Amino acid sequence: MESISIEDLKERFIDIYRSNIKRDGADKMLEYLLSPQSDFFTCPASTRYHGSFEGGLLWHSLHVYECLKAYMERERVRDVYGLTASDETIALVALLHDICKVNFYSVSMRNAKNEQTGVWEKVPYYTVDDKLPYGHGEKSVYIISGFMRLTREEAFAIRFHMGFSQPGDVNIVGNAFEMFPLAYALHAADMEATVFLERGTSKK
Repeated sequence: MESISIEDLKERFIDIYRSNIKRDGADKMLEYLLSPQSDFFTCPASTRYHGSFEGGLLWHSLHVYECLKAYMERERVRDVYGLTASDETIALVALLHDICKVNFYSVSMRNAKNEQTGVWEKVPYYTVDDKLPYGHGEKSVYIISGFMRLTREEAFAIRFHMGFSQPGDVNIVGNAFEMFPLAYALHAADMEATVFLERGTSKK
């Protein structure tokens, strides 16, 4: 996926979304993502950790979808853990888990030395400009719920996809994973995408 253009990634996202997410409000949600009011298809996934480049969030969201889909297809997950989810649920929680990052970043300038010439020059970099400070996973749930209804399992999966790395009571995260195993599955997919597929992409 790394060599594919943003337009190609965008087409892939739209195809997966429309093929799987059919519930009431899904079209309105996608319409918003495609509108000038949203920078979903061009914003980064982070300021410096992974996917900190144009289209990084789109790229990351597709990675998480691929990882979650593969996880859910594992024989052990199905037969031993008894964990199943519809294609719609898998696509929804994976593609939209980080929608909280829409309109979350802005571009600023700073001085940096050109590695080739040694000359100082102005270079752009991403900064956080949070216009809706409502947390991370909970913010994604809030935004999605404005367009379409989530099941309780979907809401918990998106809310706790950061796992134990998010601030707060670790017991709450553990309880959420036990009660809603999809939350752990999404967390595992998010970590796989971030740590393995997207390692070293912060300076792309």
